[in-house]
Amino acid sequence: MSLVIVGSIALDTIETPTGSVTDVPGGSTTYCSLAASYFATPHIVGVVGDDFPDTVLTLFNNHNIDLAGLVSEKGKTFRWGGRYAENFDDRTTLFTDLNVFETFNPSLPEAYKNASHVLLANIHPGLQHHVLDQLKSQAFVVLDTMNLWIDIAHNELLSLMKRVNMLVINDEEAHLLTGERNYGKAAAKLREMGPEWLVIKKGRHGALLFHEGSVFSVPGLILDQVLDPTGAGDTFAGALIGYLAQSKDHSFDNMKLAVVFGSVLASFCVEDFSVDGITYLEESDLEERYDKFVIMSQF
Repeated sequence: MSLVIVGSIALDTIETPTGSVTDVPGGSTTYCSLAASYFATPHIVGVVGDDFPDTVLTLFNNHNIDLAGLVSEKGKTFRWGGRYAENFDDRTTLFTDLNVFETFNPSLPEAYKNASHVLLANIHPGLQHHVLDQLKSQAFVVLDTMNLWIDIAHNELLSLMKRVNMLVINDEEAHLLTGERNYGKAAAKLREMGPEWLVIKKGRHGALLFHEGSVFSVPGLILDQVLDPTGAGDTFAGALIGYLAQSKDHSFDNMKLAVVFGSVLASFCVEDFSVDGITYLEESDLEERYDKFVIMSQF
């Protein structure tokens, strides 16, 4: 068992300056697992309602995503709606209907408990603690979080950070946790909180990797069009840990590659609505996009 991903599975309604979609695949686990599937076999833990579309289950199966940890309960699937401003950076939440996700209590199948890599995708820190309590292995654990948990579950999040190997966070969340706008000072404070590895995502401006005295910066790719930024951060984290699970190499040089491949998949994600941008990729697509990152970064 190499990779386990635990988070939310949802049906999204999205409005952007370029269009809108209703009841499309969403949730952190959905984006993370699809992105990771290009490198490893994700084993997911989540809950859906009895209204969850068979087409999405087929999509998971087509990407060789193991569904032994997916529970279907009577009721409606978690639904979220959001509207993006013209700049795509500002987002307004239109509704959040937790439905069956409100009582989600992640239970790992026995085989999942020996995972080598675990991604704690964006859910309440208390649930993320519960996942780690079930592990029997010394897994490499990547933690994703959001500003909501920083505000309402601060102490649980701080204790959780002492139990993980890597924290993936965006620049605004880094500021909320540390009070620092300077990336170097914020990174130092975050690493003192527990995680050995740290990634600060900067949205369209790329990402920063920190480890001990080393720093790596990957640029944001210049794209001809952006249709929907939903799930780009989850896609980044999923591809990153998928690459690590495949390579089984936690050296700094290999971590740099993981961050680049996370950026590669995220760049595809924003080019279409929902998960469509990361659904039908070929190996040649990844190689071509990877080469663009290399060319942008060389001097």
